[in-house]
Amino acid sequence: MYPIEFAVLDPAALLKKHFGHDQFRPGQQQVIETLLEGRSALAIFPTGGGKSLCYQLPALALDGITLVVSPLIALMKDQVETLQSLDIAAVRLDSTLEYSEVKEIYSQMEQGTLKLVYVAPERLGNEGFLRRLRRCRISMLAVDEAHCISEWGHNFRPDYLKLAELAEELQVERVLALTATATPAVAENIRDRFQIDPSDHVQTPFHRSNLTFSVVPCEAEVKKDKLAEQIQNLPPGATVVYVTLQRTAEEVAGHLKRCGLDARAYHAGMRDDHRSELQDEFMAGQVQIVVATIAFGMGIDKSDIRYVYHYNLPKSLENYVQESGRAGRDGEPAACQILASRSDLVVLENFVYGDTPSRSAIKSLVEHLVMQGEHFSISKYDLSYSKDIRPLVVSTALTYLEIDGVIIPEGPFYAGYKYQFIEPMDRVLAGHTPERQEFLKRIFAASKKARVWYTADIGEVAAQIGEPEDRVRKALDYLSEMGDIKTQPSGLRHRYRLDPDADTRVSFLTDGLMQRFETREQGEIERIRTVVEHCESSECLASRILQYFGDAAIECGECSVCTGANVGGALPSVPPSDISQEDADVVRALRAEDHQALRQPRQLARYLCGISSPATTRARLHRKDHFGLLEEVPFREVLSYVESLI
Repeated sequence: MYPIEFAVLDPAALLKKHFGHDQFRPGQQQVIETLLEGRSALAIFPTGGGKSLCYQLPALALDGITLVVSPLIALMKDQVETLQSLDIAAVRLDSTLEYSEVKEIYSQMEQGTLKLVYVAPERLGNEGFLRRLRRCRISMLAVDEAHCISEWGHNFRPDYLKLAELAEELQVERVLALTATATPAVAENIRDRFQIDPSDHVQTPFHRSNLTFSVVPCEAEVKKDKLAEQIQNLPPGATVVYVTLQRTAEEVAGHLKRCGLDARAYHAGMRDDHRSELQDEFMAGQVQIVVATIAFGMGIDKSDIRYVYHYNLPKSLENYVQESGRAGRDGEPAACQILASRSDLVVLENFVYGDTPSRSAIKSLVEHLVMQGEHFSISKYDLSYSKDIRPLVVSTALTYLEIDGVIIPEGPFYAGYKYQFIEPMDRVLAGHTPERQEFLKRIFAASKKARVWYTADIGEVAAQIGEPEDRVRKALDYLSEMGDIKTQPSGLRHRYRLDPDADTRVSFLTDGLMQRFETREQGEIERIRTVVEHCESSECLASRILQYFGDAAIECGECSVCTGANVGGALPSVPPSDISQEDADVVRALRAEDHQALRQPRQLARYLCGISSPATTRARLHRKDHFGLLEEVPFREVLSYVESLI
């Protein structure tokens, strides 16, 4: 570790000089001083609590690069633009950048002129990027959304699990883990992974006195009118309405428009440019109300959101706190309301049950892996489609097998490259020895040439010229690094080694993976039910949230329970839909069509409940009228019915 002498450095002076603030927010100075003293820290601050300053400020005082890992491109873009406007050397590396921009960033990294580099966790699986990082001094690794590292967290991402080992490999000098939503168990898990001393865990109170929480019990059929009434009866202000389904976003936005309100829908089914345009208009105050699925707002720092409505139940208290926390970041009063109905449970729970892979799919995946031999490579993309398991679930299964020591990762690589010459071929060859020139000429000759671009299937090129694949790949990577060619790699694959001492019985590994997935499934269902308990409680709503996150209880005096507007009790509900005779006829007709993507019971049940999968997406079945035919019927009932047919 490399502690900083405080006689030389005054954090308050840096705060004033670079950020224009006269004082720190609660918890910030303690975290910053911990880092400057050379120790790692965990910062758990509420949304809008100023987590980013905790690494931005010390990054200016430390020699070397501060590497910021964040899953949110929008957040990276927003923060980097702000830092650059303050003349702070910050950049982001993400999939939206042009080749020339990436090349310039790599050059700046090598020259040591950057202070902060923002990346997505997936980029840390890129061997070319890791090679460059190994040549840099990394003074700090800042891990945003650090709850993703925990298997017990509400948003587990397998790429995060590898960050602790990577920090050791890259000889990172200190780590800052940051999150707004960590229960005590998740916080302990994060500290253990990054070897953070409990005394360096800084947590500020979750309670934000400017936010007023309320629950409005609401029958499903009157929700649209109730929402419109609520909005119309309050002073105008920037408003976000969260919904579960894309279709609901369109329906609710349309209803609000018909009521004379300035509302627009936002969801993943829209074109990227339309989403970006709407986001910019909302940020600029040109659109007042956005009705959105939960992706909206991730990483968006709009300080004057006055109202956050949950039209549908949130899927966890963690999600609720994160989404509601986007309101009132300017410190002014803001309202957070749930239009609560038990009728939302079927769709929420169906998505959880539908996400759990079938035993036959997991068994097929395990068989594929253990039959490959000691050294092998796989494409997660291909496995996802061939086994009909979502890519994130494939990655999670592989990560579990890594944790258990069954497979040992040996790094990713690309199976193919498209490349074009930036310099003329003769000039590229001129800088090499005759032997090297001959080798490069054979690679170029074995590649398929179009008008400008060459395409090289690395396996085919290597076999044709009689050279190892790695040598061909490294040659193209080297030419790209030197600026001689521009490359577009494709066909990402991951190398693994099967541990010869591991128990590789298919049934044993399948049982272990299924137990883990079923445990996660139960955890997600419990989180949904915790939301229902929260909405039906007669206790102070703010107090319940605080206790859930290990904070001290309070009586806020302003929530719907404290004011007597709603003192709890059972939420309105309607019995789940049944499978009608007409529905049964459609299902039997669908079975008779014998779609490859719908042959297994769980595949068909997911489809009928409106849950897409890699196979149904590839077959474009999600565009059919009967996709989601039974989305209001509990998943387990649909699965049981389908199993009776097959």
